[in-house]
Amino acid sequence: MGLIVDRVVAPYFATNCWIIAPGVGSPALVVDPGIDIPHMAAAISSKLREYKLTMGAVLITHGHLDHTFSLMPVIEECGTAITYVHSFDRDLLKNPEGAMGEHGLGLLNQLRSQMQHLRFEEPTDVREIESDCRLNCGEMELVLTHTPGHTPGSIIATINDEVVVTGDTLFAGSIGRTDLPRGSMTEMQRTLREKIALLEPGLEVLPGHGERSRMEYELKNNPYLRAALVGELA
Repeated sequence: MGLIVDRVVAPYFATNCWIIAPGVGSPALVVDPGIDIPHMAAAISSKLREYKLTMGAVLITHGHLDHTFSLMPVIEECGTAITYVHSFDRDLLKNPEGAMGEHGLGLLNQLRSQMQHLRFEEPTDVREIESDCRLNCGEMELVLTHTPGHTPGSIIATINDEVVVTGDTLFAGSIGRTDLPRGSMTEMQRTLREKIALLEPGLEVLPGHGERSRMEYELKNNPYLRAALVGELA
């Protein structure tokens, strides 16, 4: 039987918060709880109840605010869980402005004006990812791969050899931007060529924004991935 894979789409930036579990009644992996006012905890909790899931762990694919905003409320409402984040992006959990462009800072000011007591903290149980590794969430095996480019601490997660959660590293037909603070097109090109291109074609792609895809399709059709493979991405 395949994985349960569902999502809650954040109202701001349409960030995908993926909810992944091996079956009904199991511990789930919650990926990238994004921005809503006051937060996304209620929507995520409702989705967990729909499948009778508990929250086993939270995965932060990178430290941008549209992927981390609701982290603390989700931990508080849905149950204590381990939070995984790469060490290079951990500081952004408490200081999201460290990787924001002008538009992002404007949004942050807007959110603070609407939520006067808004503050950013990190959960009690944060586990830093330092390099490529394997870990378990209940009956699921996660293969975490460091994929810098969008941010220095971007990571992807291949789960049970069925799906790959790609955050803002790889979208359906596109890639994440690299022009924000801490972004690097050079690193992105290396990531696409040395990490993304090596993923199994049969994997379903669960991106940080937009619709699902499959690696087989992306390997053949994604113009950024194809350009990186021949060294044309600048």
